[in-house]
Amino acid sequence: MTTPSEKSIIELIKREVKPALGCTEPVAVSLAVAVASEEIEKFGLKPERVIAEVSANILKNGMGVGVPGTGMVGLHIAAALGVTCGKSSYRLEVLRDIDHESIESAKRMLEEKRVEISLSDSEKKLFIKATCISGEHKAEVTIEDNHDSITSIVLDNKVLFKNTPETRDSGEENSAEERDTRYKLTIKKIWDFSINVNFSDIEFILESERMNRALAAEGLENRYGLQVGRTIQDNVHKNIFGNGLLTYSMAVTAAASDARMAGCTLPAMSNSGSGNQGITVTMPIIAAADKLESTNEELARALVLGHLVAIHIKRYLGKLSALCGCVIASTGASCGIVYLRGGNYEQVTFAIKNMIGNITGMVCDGAKVGCALKVASGVSSAVQSSILALDNICISENDGIIEKDIEKTIKNLGTIGSEGMKITDNMILDIMVCK
Repeated sequence: MTTPSEKSIIELIKREVKPALGCTEPVAVSLAVAVASEEIEKFGLKPERVIAEVSANILKNGMGVGVPGTGMVGLHIAAALGVTCGKSSYRLEVLRDIDHESIESAKRMLEEKRVEISLSDSEKKLFIKATCISGEHKAEVTIEDNHDSITSIVLDNKVLFKNTPETRDSGEENSAEERDTRYKLTIKKIWDFSINVNFSDIEFILESERMNRALAAEGLENRYGLQVGRTIQDNVHKNIFGNGLLTYSMAVTAAASDARMAGCTLPAMSNSGSGNQGITVTMPIIAAADKLESTNEELARALVLGHLVAIHIKRYLGKLSALCGCVIASTGASCGIVYLRGGNYEQVTFAIKNMIGNITGMVCDGAKVGCALKVASGVSSAVQSSILALDNICISENDGIIEKDIEKTIKNLGTIGSEGMKITDNMILDIMVCK
């Protein structure tokens, strides 16, 4: 029987691990515009103009990433598609109904300069305010803190919907300590839950295998983006890469990222609001399960462990940060690999410490096809860290930001990413905007 504590963790997984079509920053803009457009359409009208004000991190992650099915990049086309084909009921799959006609209509909106994107003065890392205007009617929709968290809808200056910080799961307005207390997660609790919960209660997580494996297959088969995964696979038999877990996991994970970041129309199973993070958690674990011929139950428990570790760490970093979320998410994958290879709780903590001692500091310079390279680097580190952990090798607490206590170690990482690198984040954005 599932306990109340287990039910709350399952609810957390379902809230943070869900399908997303396209990079979630431009998709969140599409969602906000779609909601505003639907309000205008109640008058039998289509929006004549669209204005989207976005936070710096949304702008950074939306500038250079492919929008599914369009062959185009950026927030302008994403906003236009929110009008021409967006359906808000699909949430992060808001562009699911995209077709040739809707793409051409969106392009015409851009040609006619009817879409405006500007930088918001909001201090929130994740903030979008979309305004659709037609004649005398104006609809304004705000998304804050989570990619699909709609916090207000205003039509013709009348508030139709308002969600306050007290009633929503923002994950941003409170401190990391408050958020962690609220969910009561620790690595030990995550481990105990993952190995003890009834398989039937977590079997749903295998949908992340099906969805992200399909993306990987697409990336290996076709020439998307930088073709990082495809190139790794093609060189397996050229005495450059071996044919073991390291190469296989790098190839399939990077291939899924290649496809997604270049605008593939297949959805990804996301983690903490990011499709790439969902891919980077799941695919190395799936690769290990393939090599080890693991059962579905073993795979499900490993995936739950990996997803929860990534969610736990992201609670300290926030949804968007100056650190690359993909390599952070690969920490969860390292834990899943440890589990599949018969490791114990202590070895899982070793894997996390090895990861934090290795990949901390890789910056996020926006979502783009080049993310597949960072994904491959994160996966390489995940496999290495797990192998060292399984041999009981762990970075010393005397080294760098590593502490004896695993939770303090994670907190140190979060502090660096959320507080220590604010200036770096601003500098990266300035460089990108001025190019």
